[in-house]
Amino acid sequence: MLVAMRNTVQTTLTIVLAALLALGMGCRPRPPKDAAPGQRQHVVGVSLGKLTEPRRAALAAEIEAAAKEHGELTLLAIAAAEDAAAQAAQIDALISARADLLIVCPQESQLLTEPVARAMQVGIPVIVVDRPVIGDQYTCFLQADNVKIGRAAGAWLARRLGEKRMIVELKGAVPSLLSAQRHEGFRDALRDPSFRVIDEVDVDGQAAKAQKEMAAILSRFKQIDAVFAHTDAAARGAYDAAVAVGRHEGILFVGIDGLPAEGQAYVAAGILEASFEHPTGGKQAVETAARIFRGEKPPKQIELPARVFTRDNLARGGDAAR
Repeated sequence: MLVAMRNTVQTTLTIVLAALLALGMGCRPRPPKDAAPGQRQHVVGVSLGKLTEPRRAALAAEIEAAAKEHGELTLLAIAAAEDAAAQAAQIDALISARADLLIVCPQESQLLTEPVARAMQVGIPVIVVDRPVIGDQYTCFLQADNVKIGRAAGAWLARRLGEKRMIVELKGAVPSLLSAQRHEGFRDALRDPSFRVIDEVDVDGQAAKAQKEMAAILSRFKQIDAVFAHTDAAARGAYDAAVAVGRHEGILFVGIDGLPAEGQAYVAAGILEASFEHPTGGKQAVETAARIFRGEKPPKQIELPARVFTRDNLARGGDAAR
């Protein structure tokens, strides 16, 4: 169970927050009421850099759901509101609260490196999710391979496009390692010169910016066969721009994230042709924590497998991205 206060995020997901004052007092939470008699309890501190966008909220929800399958785990979860310095202080508070293990999704790699190392130095294992810290002072790092995801998206489009090969790429934030990796993989899959990326624009993964940029691109190019966006939100924004000028039916829209309430829903509605999952890692992080408490040693790094969702496979939960 969660030892936390709950607030609603975007009306569909809940976030979990722990009171820092209580944590700073160094008190451990009580075991959950449904814990088995005599079952050894473990306190897992969860530190998330932000919960202001759907993927991070989904990560929190996935951690919470996975923890319910482990009666021996009690969560103390904190969100840092996109403030890396605040997240560093919260990790120190979780250390003071005598958490047995930490799950950390850093807001910023450099500023979170030392707090994570401090936890390790006092004997608290740390599972880092999605964004790395610098160096190797952590127990396990879980991350999807964004080069592979971008390459899988490019290969999927290559198979679908046939003779129609004019493509637009809507990229993420700059500078961004994630965006650069997705771009690298996507372009690697489209090395055949018959595939032509006619425009690429940085839209920071945002729907509104993607819609604006796509409107301008549509005014410049009479033929556009596909749009690859680095997020499903940006793909949706591009689709809306095409709808506004009546050109959406002739374009394949593909995005990344694959969240049930976003990318998968867009595929089901016929807005996107495909959504490539960027797994949150929440379930795997909780399972890794349980393994550590059983005395097992996890790999230093775990690659999170990605899936692709299309209308043909959505009902069965997608297929492995390749």
